[in-house]
Parts: sequence; C-alpha cells; structure tokens
Amino acid sequence: MKQDKYILDLLDEIRSIGQLGICFCKDEYDKHRYNRLMELAAEGYSSICKEPQNIILERFKKELGYITPKIGVNGIVFNENYNILLDRRSDDKLWGIPGGWAENGESPEASIKRELFEETGYEVEVENVIDIFTRLPGDFGQPHTSYHILYLCKIKGGSLKISSESIEVGFHNINDIREWHKDHFAMAEKAYSTLNSEN
Repeated sequence: MKQDKYILDLLDEIRSIGQLGICFCKDEYDKHRYNRLMELAAEGYSSICKEPQNIILERFKKELGYITPKIGVNGIVFNENYNILLDRRSDDKLWGIPGGWAENGESPEASIKRELFEETGYEVEVENVIDIFTRLPGDFGQPHTSYHILYLCKIKGGSLKISSESIEVGFHNINDIREWHKDHFAMAEKAYSTLNSEN
C-alpha cells in the first residue's frame, strides 16, 4: 500500500509537469517531451487503477492548464422521517447521494442545485456545508485528486423524477442500503451525525 502511494504521488507529479508544459511551452520538441510524460503517467495510472490507458490520457488532455483538484458537489435532502434522498446510479448500479462535478461559470451552490434538479426533479435551497470529502489518486480507481463538497439542502419545489443517470430515486433509511457508490455511505453517516449533534 505504501509503495502504491509513492508511485501514485510520483505519477501525479509527472502528469502535472506534462500538462503544465503542454499548456505553456512554445517549442515543438518540448511539447513532444511533455506529451511523452503524459503518456507515461497514463500508462502508470492504467496499471494501478485498471482503467484503459487511452481513456485516462484523453481525460488528461482535456485538463490542460494549471492542475488543481477536481471539485464535486453532493446534496443531502431529508424527508419528514429523516430518510435521505438517494439514487441508484445507472453507471455502476450502486446507491449514492445525488450530485456531480461542479462546472465552470457556476458557484458550487449553483452546481448542486442544478445537479439535484437534473437527477431528482426537485428544486432545492442550499442550507449549509456539512463537510468536504477528499479522494486522492488511487482512491476508488481514480487517477486524480478531487474534493467533494457535501451540502444540506431543502426541497422548495419540483416533483420526483428519474433521469437517464439513475435506475431508481427515492428516500431511504441508510441502514437498508447495502451497496454504496464510492464514499457515499460515509457522506450519509456524516450527515446524520451532524444532524444529531445539532438536535
């Protein structure tokens, strides 16, 4: 595990050097060298994370510029029985808290409002931040660092619907759910512990 962590940190630095170099260098020979660094990083990530090298490389090429962690947003919505709004995702068939990646030109609060509406049909009001979760390279097979802001939200309109990203959507007691997407059970537990500490 310690060896994998060392290799992932090394690959992350190689990827960052390659992406920054491609973005800012002017010399064509240097661009070729930086592209080669990206290929080596993608090859290394592929062997550890078990994702195809070409998919990882394409993802890296879309993220040129100064490399910062990706930002995700997730929204906790309770009903009157303190069950949580969950969706069973169509990509991995696991249960999770609605959310997604923050987009350029949006505040994180605007992103979670959009994501919740797209995935559940509910219009929400954002109440506060519950916590921020960190995923490092290698966690859940991902090749990059990401931060995930967990918001407490309240329904103010709309009606429940299922999007193309979900198989099922509804309110559930987390103890009845056995198969969770990535760290979403930890997010749900954190939401409950925060709720209990405030009551």
